[in-house]
Amino acid sequence: MSSFTRRSFLAAVLGSTALSALPGLASEAVPFSRSMVIAKARALAADDYAERPTVPQDWLKQSYDDYKARWFRTKDALWSKTDRSYNVDFFLPGLYFPRAIQINTVANGVTERVPFDINLFDKNEKAPDLSTEGELGYSGLRLRTDLDDPTKKTEFCVFQGASYFRAIGIGNAYGQSARGLALKTADPEGEEFPEFIEFWLEAPAPGQRHMVVHALMDSPSVTGAYSFLITPGSSTVMEVEATLFAREELTHAGLAPLTSMFLFDATNRHRFDDFRPAVHDTDGLLVLNGNGETLWRPLANPKRLQVSSFVDDNPRGFGLMQRSRKLSDFNDLEAFYHNRPCLWVEPKEDWGKGAVTLVEIPADKEIYDNIVAYWRPREPYAAGSEISLNYRLTWGDEPALPMPRVIDTAEGARIFGGPGRIMTIDFDKHALLEAAPETLDVHIHSPHVATSEGVLQRNPETGGLRLAFYFDPGDRDHVELRAQLRKDGNPASEVWLYRWTA
Repeated sequence: MSSFTRRSFLAAVLGSTALSALPGLASEAVPFSRSMVIAKARALAADDYAERPTVPQDWLKQSYDDYKARWFRTKDALWSKTDRSYNVDFFLPGLYFPRAIQINTVANGVTERVPFDINLFDKNEKAPDLSTEGELGYSGLRLRTDLDDPTKKTEFCVFQGASYFRAIGIGNAYGQSARGLALKTADPEGEEFPEFIEFWLEAPAPGQRHMVVHALMDSPSVTGAYSFLITPGSSTVMEVEATLFAREELTHAGLAPLTSMFLFDATNRHRFDDFRPAVHDTDGLLVLNGNGETLWRPLANPKRLQVSSFVDDNPRGFGLMQRSRKLSDFNDLEAFYHNRPCLWVEPKEDWGKGAVTLVEIPADKEIYDNIVAYWRPREPYAAGSEISLNYRLTWGDEPALPMPRVIDTAEGARIFGGPGRIMTIDFDKHALLEAAPETLDVHIHSPHVATSEGVLQRNPETGGLRLAFYFDPGDRDHVELRAQLRKDGNPASEVWLYRWTA
């Protein structure tokens, strides 16, 4: 079974308002096109938002163990008795998933509804008896295809709950998630969670490498039609097209939102009594801004909510990366955090003025997703407006950008020479950094405090360079810091950005 158990996801599912009425489940063949999904979204937006009924109470009151006691029988998956290149598994509703979705198939230009069938699920002796009448249906779907083992179809992508979905590349373990849209994230009045309420799965031909999934989204403030062209591999690539219809003014919309978990690493290790040196799905936000600058912001688990905005014009890309890639970085033989995928967002059109926005939420356990990143347009979307989006998501490998990367950040008390904090920044081995350290210029800046000039040394462990400097925060509760290596006036590393907090 694949399920989301973290706090942000539970808030999305349990706290979100219900959706428009679910279509009936009887099988019915009708013509299909993407424009049909767009028309459905447009028609939904023209009406008031209607709450969608939940599944029966006995389904909702299941415990986690009750819910796990039933699982989909993969040998009976959608298209499993055919030579089509993909199989699709389904998930039951209930527990964290109070409302069912509608799933349809598309073949030869015609769509048919997939009826709900609880007999496709096996169960153990702990499974409770459940009612069979009411608003029943599936809660999500899982895609499987031939990956690194041609003898079996391996899972690589899940859509389940609100507008959440996640994917992996070959060799990855599931980690961070994406969403169709974020609304009012970290706003005082509370977040709104749009939901995918209906899916259309285009039947793939034998040997077809990609899979096409369409989704209809609804929410009190906005509706949307999404298309995902998904190609799995060493990295899984999704080409995303979306058309949104604003019911209300969207004052705080988050485009291409990503959700992850960061508990601790060397920067805040002292706060956790844990045998592992680090626990996180991702460890930094990477931004390639409209000026061609590469920015790296290490993630934090703050003691109070933090929201950071990286103002930009037509960003070239952003994403949450996992740069810690050795088992010894985590010493965890179950979670395999070193195999969690990076997720990179590339706009395929101009997104104008706005900001890559990073939300960091305090967390005390790794079960909580506490990191959110998205693009926030500077100007609100007016009520009644139509918004088109076109972007690419790459799950797995980090994008190959030209600048030497920051591979580690650590900080601690200045033991000798006076009060203050010492920061160390490790840059990876790179052709731009092969020259003697003294031939490089070190640029360190803070708008809040004076910093030392910095010491640059070769790190024999990594083969790259380490920059160390110190600063005294005094009575400040936070300090913003910026550092970069330069050579002959040109960038020789990413721009390192850091927020120190007391």
